[in-house]
Amino acid sequence: MNPHAAVPHPAPIRPEDIHAFDTLIDARSPGEFAEDHIPGAINCPVLDDAERAIVGTLHARQGAFEARRVGGAMVAAHLAEHLRSHFADKPIGWRPLVYCWRGGMRSGSMVQWLRLVGWNAQQLAGGYKAFRRHVIEGMATLVPRMRIQAIVGATGSAKTRVLHQLAAQGAQVLDLEDLARHKGSLLGSLPGVPQPSQKHFETQIWSRLTGFDLDRPIYVEGESARIGRLSVPVPLVQRLRAAPCIEIDAPPEERLAYLLRDYAYLGDEPEALAQRLALLVEMHGRETVRRWQAWAHERQLVPLFDALMRQHYDPHYGRSQARNFSQWGQRTQIAAPDLSETGIAAIAAHILALRSATPPR
Repeated sequence: MNPHAAVPHPAPIRPEDIHAFDTLIDARSPGEFAEDHIPGAINCPVLDDAERAIVGTLHARQGAFEARRVGGAMVAAHLAEHLRSHFADKPIGWRPLVYCWRGGMRSGSMVQWLRLVGWNAQQLAGGYKAFRRHVIEGMATLVPRMRIQAIVGATGSAKTRVLHQLAAQGAQVLDLEDLARHKGSLLGSLPGVPQPSQKHFETQIWSRLTGFDLDRPIYVEGESARIGRLSVPVPLVQRLRAAPCIEIDAPPEERLAYLLRDYAYLGDEPEALAQRLALLVEMHGRETVRRWQAWAHERQLVPLFDALMRQHYDPHYGRSQARNFSQWGQRTQIAAPDLSETGIAAIAAHILALRSATPPR
């Protein structure tokens, strides 16, 4: 053996190699981690948000050396704390994978120290930016292969609860409203629950897609292109718009009863509800909206929801569905006279009995 022979350079660790490691460590700041991160990662920052801002300012004003000098002390302090806490119980055979924004100094510093201890630590090549490209490319590959069945229906048809029941009965379901933390309508924001970032929304969608059997149907609610402030990825919107439609056909009185149960919490925030209704002035006129706002302030949800359903949502329902879904004219209708939990379970069972109708690939 030639002692002077070059040691082979290890192959770069790519996003598709992540599963081979024991722990995935995000060395970025808490703010970066909160915006989006690789599923399953733990956040062990080497700089917090304020320190990252300080180092960035130093780099811009005084150059790389001063930024590294000051930042190095901050990084060392955080690494010492992580060694005392997060990594204190790790065995010698532990194999962590570390990433930062683009596979640079932050993750490199942590990998170096972990290796000095004796662990076989590796660095994700390209960092989070490489993972982000992996997500976008993955969705572009997976979405066209999805056998989507679009679950549609007028407002109050319990479409989301039907999705939940489909999942409970063994079906594959992509619940976009759950991932977006929003019910998708004018009144759909959830009290005290902020929506995720656009990037994290897309990461969650990608993560769900990678777990699906693409040879089986995937049930998705017929959403608009936006859910709250988030945009559904364009390839997914296009695939959903081309999918076969299953329409839940429930009578108005049953839909109203369901809405009153599902949105009952809006009665606890009358002022916020009235403010959201103000967005409808241009469409329905100031006098009508003032009447609706008065009901909101008085917590009279029955006349308010009935008016919204009949005057705002229902008049445009059929036209919008025909415009957005290319197979709307060939939709399968399922009568839904009962939107109780028992009735919703029966609707889901009926949908699953239609499995022989497969969408085009």
